[in-house]
Amino acid sequence: MLTERHLEIFVALAEEEHFGTAAQRVGITQPPLSQGLRRLEALLGVRLFERERGVFLTEEGALLLPHARRALAALAELRETGAREHADGRRLRLGLAPEVPAPLAADVAAAPVRAGDRARISTVTAPTASLLSDVASGRLDLAVVRHPSVLHGLAAGQVVLLPTWILTPAGPAGPDRPADSSGAAEAGGAAVRRLPVAVRPRGEAPAAHDLFVDTLASRGRRVETVVVADERAGLALVAAGQAVLVTADETLTASRVERRRASDPPLPLRLRVVWNPRRSGAASEDPAATARLLENALAEGAAR
Repeated sequence: MLTERHLEIFVALAEEEHFGTAAQRVGITQPPLSQGLRRLEALLGVRLFERERGVFLTEEGALLLPHARRALAALAELRETGAREHADGRRLRLGLAPEVPAPLAADVAAAPVRAGDRARISTVTAPTASLLSDVASGRLDLAVVRHPSVLHGLAAGQVVLLPTWILTPAGPAGPDRPADSSGAAEAGGAAVRRLPVAVRPRGEAPAAHDLFVDTLASRGRRVETVVVADERAGLALVAAGQAVLVTADETLTASRVERRRASDPPLPLRLRVVWNPRRSGAASEDPAATARLLENALAEGAAR
């Protein structure tokens, strides 16, 4: 088996061009160094050095030497990274649903550190269904997910409601003006053309998706939807006059796009923090207490 010592012998001998000096450099005597070199040459299937008049690299040895140096550097970096991780202590792994606006997501992730937690924070953004699975398996310590969701034994905090905005194509009232948040509107006594509502795939958060669509249809009108990969794609459809988008991101806009609060009917983004009570005590010393910190950050964002 090829080992780090084999590579050290190769590089030392190539640079020192002397068996005794190379052996001293790697901290062994000359016989083990010679044995190690023979073993390396057998593993690689090539002769690395000419030994008749001194010690010189063969053509194959010169070709392989840069690879050996890179391999040793990579191993050294691996050890250094492991040492840093050990010295830095525990890590708190957070998951965030993509619907959480970026500024609020940053505040939520920073909340434990601002409260004095010395854990290193790492975050991932993923659909609610994926986050729930990752928290259950232990790949994440806590996550902010859309509500409602089937928790399958996970613990959860209070539901926080974020206000949302309706983004519609700009334009005068008339046959091309988009629908309001209920899916239709009246302009001058005539029904205007209804545009589909841009939504993320239902599989990302089935229960939350269904609640959103049911709320849109609460006035008894049929609601058409169009699936988009993310809110940027939804915004593009709005700007093109092909869809309506509901978002909690107060900064999301584009030219010829109108924004107004979603209030008729209200369409809040419902969020809550989840964690696995059966896995507490590992990366998060008190997941319930950390969850409250995240929850407070969400609530402060909802109140702004």
